[in-house]
Amino acid sequence: MEQLKLSLQFLLTLHLLASGAVSTTTFTVVNKCDYSVWPGILSNAGIAPLPTTGFLLQNGESKTVTAPTSWGGRLWGRTLCSQDSAGKFFCLTGDCGSGTIECAGKGAVPPATLAEFTLDGDGGLDFFDVSLVDGYNVPMLVAPRGGSGDNCTSTGCVGDLNGACPSELRVTSVDGKQSVACRSACEAFGSPQYCCKGAYGSPNTCKPTAYSRIFKNACPRAYSYAYDDRTSTFTCGHSADYTITFCPSPKDNPSQKSWQGQNPKSDSSSSCSSSSESPPVNNGTMVYMDESEFPWSVGTHVTMKESQAIAGFVSITIALWLLCNL
Repeated sequence: MEQLKLSLQFLLTLHLLASGAVSTTTFTVVNKCDYSVWPGILSNAGIAPLPTTGFLLQNGESKTVTAPTSWGGRLWGRTLCSQDSAGKFFCLTGDCGSGTIECAGKGAVPPATLAEFTLDGDGGLDFFDVSLVDGYNVPMLVAPRGGSGDNCTSTGCVGDLNGACPSELRVTSVDGKQSVACRSACEAFGSPQYCCKGAYGSPNTCKPTAYSRIFKNACPRAYSYAYDDRTSTFTCGHSADYTITFCPSPKDNPSQKSWQGQNPKSDSSSSCSSSSESPPVNNGTMVYMDESEFPWSVGTHVTMKESQAIAGFVSITIALWLLCNL
């Protein structure tokens, strides 16, 4: 009987170790900007907060955050942060209003580039996107590692939208000399057609505008307005992890091939657009990404995940064999 108890304990321990190895998702957050970024994290309603909700990344630094596979929420970068004389923490862009480095359940004040995730969603897939619906403040790339599926690919907005931002949407530095963020038309003007509200509160009535096209032309895979789902939502299966990079370098995305031809054509029939609005930004500001040239090996990561599952199966088989031979 004692041997039976030991065998059962052995089985349970190995099973927990094996299952624990694949029950979490890791987010590796990297700062390649030539300035400091303070990432903020907010869990969706009803989802427990992660162990950290805000931290500092100086140039070249990275941090790995672990989340349950059922987590959902958003991550963004705060810039130009400091503390006042009373010790209150504040950021010029992306501030979450908590007064501390930790956002503690508070979201980003627009404008801010957002990475949004729903892990283990419909069909067991991870859903993710990079959104400019709340505006833009820092270049961002989200790249899955180890996932599967035709739509399991990198997305982001890595063009310089601050420099190309129309003056009526521009957020400037304290001295007014530098553009540090670009507001959405919804935030700037509050009109229903820009905010997809009221009579414009459905995909059939809320269409791209000249302002949302500025974002879409520069960042074809990012959300440019509320109903920009068709080209902006991505999915991964098979226990993916994710790398989120602020200001990705040319080495991270040296090729234009993977995104050429994927920028949706403008909807000339849109009732929201107007010839008096600002023209689209010149495509010369675009930076395209080819995920096949990223410096990590997806195949290696998949093999590691599979080996963990195999290890769990082998451990259970061994334990069962021991039970049968008592």
